[in-house]
Amino acid sequence: MESKGRVLVAMSGGIDSSVAAVLLHEQGYEVIGMTMKTWDYASSGGDKKETGCCSLDSINDARHIAVSLGFPHYILDIREEFGDSVIDYFTQEYVDGRTPNPCVMCNTHIKWDALLRRADQLGCEFIATGHYAQIREEGGRHVISKGVDALKDQSYVLWGVSQSSLARTILPLGGLTKARIREMATERGFVDLVNKSESYEICFVPDNDYRGFLKRRLPELEAEVAGGNFVDVAGKVIGKHEGYPFYTVGQRKGLGKAFGFPAYVIEIRKETNEVVIGQIEDLNRTGMWVGQLNMQKYAEIPDAGLETITKVRYKDAGTDAIIHQFADKIKVDFHDAVSGIAPGQAAVFYEGNDVVGGGWILKSYQQGSVFENYQSFEVKNA
Repeated sequence: MESKGRVLVAMSGGIDSSVAAVLLHEQGYEVIGMTMKTWDYASSGGDKKETGCCSLDSINDARHIAVSLGFPHYILDIREEFGDSVIDYFTQEYVDGRTPNPCVMCNTHIKWDALLRRADQLGCEFIATGHYAQIREEGGRHVISKGVDALKDQSYVLWGVSQSSLARTILPLGGLTKARIREMATERGFVDLVNKSESYEICFVPDNDYRGFLKRRLPELEAEVAGGNFVDVAGKVIGKHEGYPFYTVGQRKGLGKAFGFPAYVIEIRKETNEVVIGQIEDLNRTGMWVGQLNMQKYAEIPDAGLETITKVRYKDAGTDAIIHQFADKIKVDFHDAVSGIAPGQAAVFYEGNDVVGGGWILKSYQQGSVFENYQSFEVKNA
């Protein structure tokens, strides 16, 4: 069989990326597997056993697949790149009073940019991953759309991938369900992959304690921010907190204090070290501004705006909204109120199943407030 081209496959050792590599091998591609060592769990200071994509077991599992099928496999140490692109970003966002999304940063700056650099060195025309999403070309642009398995769809975390990167990307699993992936692994004798547990934690915070991670990473931070005020939505002081970086918008548990009502974090105010507390309805917003855009389906939004379904977090079902572009920012007006919009999270705009584009949430607002006005927003954030 004539080769369809050489492809570098990111292999974490899990079932999805392993089956992706197997399928491409069977389809006639010249496959090279690569497992990226991104992080040492010991460096995080946590006490949980090393598991997931960075562990020795996972590296060995990926190598076993490659050896079984007779294609090369390499281990790539990108801990320095990962630290610069993901870890530093993660900690700085909390210091800035925002809620980071490290998975998007990892996909954009590690799984694509770093992988493509190695692909060039190895003479690979393509790269591939085990993400549940699809890519097609339309109107001269490369468009990501949702995977057919709605429960596994990962298009949300891929909004930051550039057009040039998408042009060289293959996503073999986008048209398959997770159930079918398990069947394929079983049919090919890779039963251990089917029984392997999947981790949904942040890979470098294995105990899921981001507060502890921040304190270990920035030991001086706790002393600098401790003792700030909890305030209610009217600005009244209602208690003391541990420091604004240790709270996130929408947080319900772990506030360390009883307020006499079901309390939620409504807003983080870095400048005054205040954490605004309110009730669940206080989290509702009808609009937001989004910046640091990456557009996929369209290079720009039409002047008249575009009706979209906009997601404000990974597991968000999405809300109907009209979006307008103002230079390098997008203004989103939701048709129904959305709860818990957190600055720092990714906003992704969909037209049907297609990703129109995305960006980072800068500020949410209630329609009719001062922040709905673009000029006022620009002045506030100058």
